[in-house]
Amino acid sequence: MDQAKVLVDTIVAGLQEKKGKNIVTVDLTQFSGAICRYMVICEGNTPSQVSALADSAWEFARREMNEKPLSTEGYQMAQWIGMDYGTVLVHLFVPELRSFYNLDTLWEDAQLTHIPDMD
Repeated sequence: MDQAKVLVDTIVAGLQEKKGKNIVTVDLTQFSGAICRYMVICEGNTPSQVSALADSAWEFARREMNEKPLSTEGYQMAQWIGMDYGTVLVHLFVPELRSFYNLDTLWEDAQLTHIPDMD
């Protein structure tokens, strides 16, 4: 199986562990000019939950696949946290910023997979 796809599934498991909401994976593998192979988009209700989601995704990827992000942004305010794993970009938002940036529709030709909420 594609290592990037395994990483996506591992990150999603970490997000589900902390009750991430409205998780969407974006498959960009058919786009030759895309900046990554997959994106994972998720939201938390508060900045503290967004931070906990990022920590959980980080821990799952490190523990299960020995992967760490190349860079992270946004931890201080935790309204949006971006994690760059090279082949996978993770975007974690509070609901207001997610609707403002609307990344879910940015790649409308890509295959979107909506992951059911765990509650």
